[in-house]
Amino acid sequence: MALYLTEADVRELLPMDRAIECVEESFRAWARGGALNRPRQRIFLPGLSLHYMAAAWQEENLIGVKIYTVSRSGFRFLVLLYDAGSGEWLALIEADHLGRIRTGAASGVATKWLARAEASRVGVVGSGRQARTQLEAVAKVRKVIEVKVYSRDPARRAEFAREMAGCLGVAVRAATSAEEAVSFAEVVITATNASVPVVRGDWLPPGTHVNAIGANMPERREVDDGTLARAALVAVDSLEQAKIEAGDLIQGEAALRGGWGGVVELKDIVAGKRPGRSGADEITLFKSTGLALWDVAAAGEVYRRALEMRRGKELTLPG
Repeated sequence: MALYLTEADVRELLPMDRAIECVEESFRAWARGGALNRPRQRIFLPGLSLHYMAAAWQEENLIGVKIYTVSRSGFRFLVLLYDAGSGEWLALIEADHLGRIRTGAASGVATKWLARAEASRVGVVGSGRQARTQLEAVAKVRKVIEVKVYSRDPARRAEFAREMAGCLGVAVRAATSAEEAVSFAEVVITATNASVPVVRGDWLPPGTHVNAIGANMPERREVDDGTLARAALVAVDSLEQAKIEAGDLIQGEAALRGGWGGVVELKDIVAGKRPGRSGADEITLFKSTGLALWDVAAAGEVYRRALEMRRGKELTLPG
């Protein structure tokens, strides 16, 4: 017997603080060999694309796949979750919100490990749905006191500022330029679909941590070569996937200190295998492309809580 869980179920069952804990533990499990992740695959057709990605968390007895389409009419996300021991089908989960919250949670983990402990000012470039969960996650791991947000549409950035100020209980102001948002910040979030950089390295104050999450195709990028050159540490969610999708690093490889050889995986920092920030003035960068392992970790938590709270619709496969 499997459960069908809706977007409303996910919103109720997966609070951000718990999502951060799940994603952080999945990194540790992966680092010690208790989890597997496979890079995203994509199929492009005229007017539509199909994307699929799979992972296993053996220590939690979970294995699953996320599959989604992108078309002119929007996005449609699903996660299929299975028991990794028996192969039993556990859940079919609507995964739009799940995807946003697990991406935010990963940046929360990166901020916890790479940003200065006293960082309290956040600059956001982008005002879409991903930007909201990014900021929410950062506010869970740092005592945020002030935020500035910039996006191209003045109405959308003003709406973001009003909404997030109400959600977080801190001052959130609309900036008039990306430079204004970035240059005042100690933690910078980029959550855009830009094809050319929206952040320049010479805008970054010493000690800034950057979460760059929007560009996960090789032809896109959000940060320039100057940002990469100034970064004392560049961490990624997966080197294998970053070399396929992280346009910021693919296009800016020559600017990376040590090239790809100098890039570290966040799981190794979380697990204590590699050092993180080593000085207060260092600039650090987390380049996120989004991993199936996070989807499995988040889906597993949603499924467990659904069983506890008797949520979801039971589904039975014939045969």
